[in-house]
Amino acid sequence: MMIKFISIVIFLNLMVMPSMATAQDQSQGQDGLPDKPLDASPYQYVELRALDKITARITVLRAKINQETRFGTLAIRPKYCRTRPPEEQPETYAYLEIFDLKHDQTRSKVFSGWMMASNPALNALEHPVYDVWVINCKTSDGDVSADKE
Repeated sequence: MMIKFISIVIFLNLMVMPSMATAQDQSQGQDGLPDKPLDASPYQYVELRALDKITARITVLRAKINQETRFGTLAIRPKYCRTRPPEEQPETYAYLEIFDLKHDQTRSKVFSGWMMASNPALNALEHPVYDVWVINCKTSDGDVSADKE
């Protein structure tokens, strides 16, 4: 548990904090996160892979930043997505909020945090029926890759 915490702290210090320094003047939403991505990143979508453990069905989802996408009883809202430039070590990470919708239309937050494509187990969704992990960032809904030439 301590190694997981230290890894997340190091990751945030190396990757996220430099871009946050340039976003101090951006307005914040009700949840305390910026309404817009932290930098001028062209990525508008997060590509996710979702697994239904009961049926063994794997689905690729394309979720628009700051909009909800449904998978089974899950409501997934990505807040931020970033992919490193090609000259750096490959890494994609996204900040996600995931809610489980109940039969009476109430929702409970089951995940809120950063997911990394290279190591989804570092900070994983813990749900008895579903698994969700980050694959890539996209500039539009139909992109096949987030790499820019």
